Parts: sequence; C-alpha cells; structure tokens
Amino acid sequence: MISIALAVSAAAISFSVVLNLWRLLVGPTPTDRLLALDTMVINSIALIILFGMSYATFIYFEAALLFAMVAFVATISFCKYLLRGNVIE
Repeated sequence: MISIALAVSAAAISFSVVLNLWRLLVGPTPTDRLLALDTMVINSIALIILFGMSYATFIYFEAALLFAMVAFVATISFCKYLLRGNVIE
C-alpha cells in the first residue's frame, strides 16, 4: 500500500518539476525564472526524500538536507544579484 502511495506521489512531484521547467524556460521576467528554479529545488528535495522512504535508508535524508542548505544559499545569492547587480560588495 505504501509503495503505491510513494509511486503516485513521485509521479505527481515529477509532473510538477516538468511544469516548473516550463516556467523556467518561458518565464517572462528573471524573477519568475528564479521562483521557478527555487520551486524546482524544493520539488527535487521532495523526490529525494521519497526515494529515501522507498529504499528505507537515512542517507537520502542527509543528502536532501545538504541540498536544501546549498539551494538556500544559491537562492539568496541570485536574489541579491537580481536586486543589486552584484553578489559581493
């Protein structure tokens, strides 16, 4: 039963990643593209956690945590670049 739920949720999140990729490519403004990229990262983290649940190992959870920390720093850097034009003052 849980394997069916994991497969359905992985399919739904994968479809969401495809829609985010479309917004990333077509987005009219750089802010839309940044939000699409950030949402895609969140969906990728959810997929990593789903794989960890399906394989019943904790390594995927640690990888998702590290990926979330790197993505947070990258999102802040991109926002600062879009706001000011440079990252380091």
